[in-house]
Amino acid sequence: MTDTTGSSPPSRSAGREVPDVAGARTPRVAIIGSGFGGVAVAAALLRAGYDDVVLLERADGIGGVWRDNSYPGCACDIPAPLYSYSFALNPDWSRRFPSHAEILGYLRRCADDLGVTARVRLRTEVTDATWDEAGSCWRLRTGAGEEVVADVLIPAVGQLSRPVVPALPGAHRFRGRAVHTARWDPTVRVDGARVAVVGTGASAIQLVPAIAGRAAHVTVFQRTAPWTLPKPDRRYGALRRSAYRRWPWLMRLPRAGVWAMTVVTGLAVTGNRAAGALLRTLSAAQRRWQVRDPDLRARITPDEPMGCKRVLFTSDWLPTLARPDVDLVTEKIVEVTADGVRTADGRTHPCDVLVYGTGFAATDFLTPIRVTGRAGRRLDEVWRDGAHAYLGMAVPGFPNLFLVYGPNTNTGNTSVVYFHEAQARYIAQAVRLIAAGGPPLDVRADVAAAYDAELQRRLAGSVWTGCQSWYRTPGGRVVTNWPGLAGEYRRATARFRPADYGRISPAAAGRGTPAPPSATPR
Repeated sequence: MTDTTGSSPPSRSAGREVPDVAGARTPRVAIIGSGFGGVAVAAALLRAGYDDVVLLERADGIGGVWRDNSYPGCACDIPAPLYSYSFALNPDWSRRFPSHAEILGYLRRCADDLGVTARVRLRTEVTDATWDEAGSCWRLRTGAGEEVVADVLIPAVGQLSRPVVPALPGAHRFRGRAVHTARWDPTVRVDGARVAVVGTGASAIQLVPAIAGRAAHVTVFQRTAPWTLPKPDRRYGALRRSAYRRWPWLMRLPRAGVWAMTVVTGLAVTGNRAAGALLRTLSAAQRRWQVRDPDLRARITPDEPMGCKRVLFTSDWLPTLARPDVDLVTEKIVEVTADGVRTADGRTHPCDVLVYGTGFAATDFLTPIRVTGRAGRRLDEVWRDGAHAYLGMAVPGFPNLFLVYGPNTNTGNTSVVYFHEAQARYIAQAVRLIAAGGPPLDVRADVAAAYDAELQRRLAGSVWTGCQSWYRTPGGRVVTNWPGLAGEYRRATARFRPADYGRISPAAAGRGTPAPPSATPR
């Protein structure tokens, strides 16, 4: 599948693709994280014949965000035919937008079937990663004090792994239960309770409809009204699933259809006027159809450009806000009391359960892992003014390190799994070159700087500069999103170009140092 954006991709220096290598060695590869990104890269490496791979997972199970997010109503907001690996299409989805449990089950089955699960070390949190000049390798330290040594380091911790809880005055005095959607506690009782939900982002618009009617009352605190579009969900019947199992090629058809739909939404958020007007009209029609009260409709009408924050697919959110047992509060929160939330108008909104649907620290890549590259350079210091990486994967001064779901590889309109696969293919080519021997790979500073300059030029004119969101740092730099369509990114990463990378001199790389122990668990 291909698509176009109407503008050229960020520039890349010329170079040949990675050649076939005879007599290559097997590099030791350490992947941090076992979500969709980590599993995609591990699967690509195993398919390429590199089996000295270990995935270091801090939690007690595979799954990433789909393991961590289990709040009521949690589900995918990208249709499953596209939110899945192209090499492992699933005939057994129960519906177009499946629940988190179904997605988690799919990912774990893929990890089992692809031979990844056996290479995962659970409850192993990486705290430090340091480039060893003499040994020409990465030395990782875990929270238990263990050392893991690898030739190639692949952080795949994602952008949505660290929840943000706002520092509300008086929060420590609250006598009820307080929980973030990404750290949902199943012992929290919402049935018959008064529930306050702070935030109106992707998690809240799923949670609130799921608990309305179960809770005695739900109060939603909104800072800004989100843009919404109808969610075209539907169940998949037994006949469809049977046909997919018998003729797997049929699954390519809905995948292509979803792809076409995301091209339209992608054009809308990347500046196409006709696509943008179409989606704004559809969103306005949804508000008028689903919310009859003009006062409520005014309060849920966005006043920011469409796409500057994530556009949310839902058919239940707006009708839920119109329920008599649900209140939408737009006044600013001034403090949390022992038994409720007080707003700037002086009202106290009583609650028994306080839920933070307040998102993630998406711009703080790799935090709190301390990563130290060549000459003692700290990655957090290099990224002090905002994270950046060549193709979202490589940073000068950090040899043989390739990020998955790194800076500017998020998508506001299509499946991030598609991006993960593109990165996995690129990284597998890099490992192939590393396996051929010779000094480590370090992306050239001039190549990375030129790429970032063009990327930021395109982002400066994008819709994402129209409001403050999790896409941007406090200084205003857009560090999460890719400026074009997904097909452009796939083309940009299709071939690993050795000319984009320098080779560390033998003296600096410490060639001849005895090889340290394997990264693979024994």
